[in-house]
Amino acid sequence: MAEPSGIIGQGISIRGNVSGTGDLVVEGRVEGQITLADRLTVEDAGSVVADVEAGEVSVNGEMSGNIVASQRVHITANAKVLSDIRAPRVVIEDGARFKGNIDMDVKLPDNI
Repeated sequence: MAEPSGIIGQGISIRGNVSGTGDLVVEGRVEGQITLADRLTVEDAGSVVADVEAGEVSVNGEMSGNIVASQRVHITANAKVLSDIRAPRVVIEDGARFKGNIDMDVKLPDNI
């Protein structure tokens, strides 16, 4: 059974390091570093200024800082992201604002 989600609500601001298992939903603001075993979701009103390591990252709001995801990064149409991303799967919806580099860590054959 998966760990329940934690929520950082609107109007809440955290400076520092956040880590743990389970999912985290950010509706407020986080500055620092986030390390999660599972999923980070930055909601429409959410703002994250942090380096992030997680299984999955979904951004609907604003985010800046490096992202490393073991499974997937999803940037929705309303998102604003300034970040370098490293993940095996990256989805950027039409309309999203993104500036940064993407490394999908794909091993290509030597002859390509």
